[in-house]
Amino acid sequence: MRRRFARRLPPRVRLVAATVAVLAVAGCTTGPSVRPAVIDNDGHHTPSPSAKAAPVPLPPLTAPHASSLRWTNCDDDTRERIGTPGVPASLQFSCARMTAPLDAPEDTQNLLARIFVLKVGTGPIPLAVVNDVGGEPGSVHAARLAAQLPPEFLQKFSLIGVDRRGTGLSGGVQCVPEEVRSALLGADPAQGGLGDVLDAARRAGQQCAIDLDTAQTALDSWRTAGDLDQLRQALGLDRLNALGRGDGSKVLSEYAVRFPRQVGRMMLDGLPDPGADRAAVLDAVAAGAQATFDAFSADCAARGCALGDAKAALKAVTDRLRTTPATTTDGVSVGPGIATYAVYQALADRSRWPALADALTAARNGDVTALEAYTDPVLNDLRDRAGRIGGTIATRCNDSSTRLPADQIDRAEAGMRAKYPQFGAAVAQELAWCGAWPVRREPLPAAGAPGAPPILVAATAADPVTPEVGTTRAADQMPSAVTVTWQGAGHGALGESTCVTAAAQAFLIDGKVPESGTLCPA
Repeated sequence: MRRRFARRLPPRVRLVAATVAVLAVAGCTTGPSVRPAVIDNDGHHTPSPSAKAAPVPLPPLTAPHASSLRWTNCDDDTRERIGTPGVPASLQFSCARMTAPLDAPEDTQNLLARIFVLKVGTGPIPLAVVNDVGGEPGSVHAARLAAQLPPEFLQKFSLIGVDRRGTGLSGGVQCVPEEVRSALLGADPAQGGLGDVLDAARRAGQQCAIDLDTAQTALDSWRTAGDLDQLRQALGLDRLNALGRGDGSKVLSEYAVRFPRQVGRMMLDGLPDPGADRAAVLDAVAAGAQATFDAFSADCAARGCALGDAKAALKAVTDRLRTTPATTTDGVSVGPGIATYAVYQALADRSRWPALADALTAARNGDVTALEAYTDPVLNDLRDRAGRIGGTIATRCNDSSTRLPADQIDRAEAGMRAKYPQFGAAVAQELAWCGAWPVRREPLPAAGAPGAPPILVAATAADPVTPEVGTTRAADQMPSAVTVTWQGAGHGALGESTCVTAAAQAFLIDGKVPESGTLCPA
């Protein structure tokens, strides 16, 4: 792995600010809840999911009170972070920082987490944006989303992109040693066993325990929801209006459990499966990845691209790399596992499928540079940009109580590889990441969010990150969820499906709640 640091942050306090008191900053599948009672660590009792209550109406949009955030122009820096493809020059960006309690289980020093937020748009109502922990930081995602949404959104809302704790400019986690990062993603799709991934995960877990110390177990969705309530207060809002995508939707669903009376208008775009059986959840993710790859292949054929049969092309690439690993011009060694994971990463963004087809075509011809670029943001650190692998592992391991022994992990991987030959191993290797991570001692937050107003939940038929079956299962556990499903492919429907985008606009701006179960063909 090449070294590409312009500077490296101090190891211990990349997430933590100081040991001072908290700064005052003002139709598919169903399934029963499998989660224990909610963590009651914020002083408020949360009703059980089975509690019956009168429906809560969708709250009105109200202008904020005075904000305590100090916004500064960050246009140039933001455009540099966005990179290619860029966003229109008409969009202007301002940024701020806030603090929130670290709230680590064993914190006795009242440590703080520093949270970075970005504002785009001039609308009077703030709308928080939270992205997947493994995707672009929320600030960058909000900037891209602003370029995709109809102009009415930015006339009504200012998008507030949040770099969730441990990601982006909110103390991006860099504790995973550079030399083991590739091994964490390197499971060969054609050769069984995850021994190398397990070894890399042990080294990562050991180093993260040293570097993160108290903060190690404070990187999770429940505490990120607490950060969002600090943001709500800092923005001067009585209720939080928000958009979540993937893991970001999980944060908002837990916000609704923890702070139901502060929920405003929320859309969850691709809500992760809440099931306790992590192997079963990832099996569905692998199925979603396979379905998305099929859709990508059909899209490529319809466009007449040079790639031809996508499955045959990917097999040709991995077969070549298995016998002769390639090295990019900047010194990165690419084997079959990294190549497969690169394709898996690229499938999420439907707008970049033509570029993915070109990258696969080039890789089949021996040039893996463009394909490897899809893993670069995951693995590599640059100035003011931490690779995403550390924050992803920390958050997902803290969000789960699943720790499987090596033999069970290998059996699960073998089953997934047999069923999903392209991406079974790539997805299954996540089961190995948490082996050396502390086992969560707190109960998982309860499902449901009783007492919350209607929450719009969007599912996508072929989604490689949050498959439809998991999203609908999660929505079925939320009494106020209203579902719309895009019968398309890619990760997330907002901005991609005209039908879902119109439903979101009507819900968030006009307060019109769609009929639950709505299907969107386009």
